[in-house]
Amino acid sequence: MVGSDVTPEPDVLPPELLDRLSRGDEAAWYDFVSAHEGRMYAYLYRLEGNAEDALDLTQEVFYRAWRSIRTFRPGERVLPWLYQVARNTQIESHRRKQLQRFSLEEAREDVGFEVTSAARSPVQAAESADAQGRVQRALMELAPEYREAVVLRFVEDLPYDEIARIQGVAVGTAKSRVFRAKEQLAGLLADAADVH
Repeated sequence: MVGSDVTPEPDVLPPELLDRLSRGDEAAWYDFVSAHEGRMYAYLYRLEGNAEDALDLTQEVFYRAWRSIRTFRPGERVLPWLYQVARNTQIESHRRKQLQRFSLEEAREDVGFEVTSAARSPVQAAESADAQGRVQRALMELAPEYREAVVLRFVEDLPYDEIARIQGVAVGTAKSRVFRAKEQLAGLLADAADVH
């Protein structure tokens, strides 16, 4: 087995780690957050389209995880649990914003990526940033349940059964959402290409 000395990111919490997290062990929580915050941020950024909101939500996700770790079942997979916490956090955030009469148009103003790679020329970086920006803008045009399904499938690489569990729907519904989201994205991206 190639690279057997490198252990992959664990998807099931060892009992001793779960016990340390449940007791509020700061070092264990630091390691736990460090291992998963990048993935949660990327997921929430794709759903929100706004770096600042995604960062705020990511912090809220780990606060909620800390508060509810005692309800985590031993042997349960970590990532689907965290995605569910992130999803619930994002939904509740939107409910609060609606109560405050938050304008969704304001959230769409700050869409895009910053590409900083020394290996790319400025022209390549600009083209890449433009392409990523078009994809992100197209994602923001999808209904939230479609956007979430396609991000979970193609960005987070989750199987349909886990997507269904996270979204609280049947596997067939999850597959349908991903299929429809792909069709809509293709249309939106083709429209964007025609404009440019």
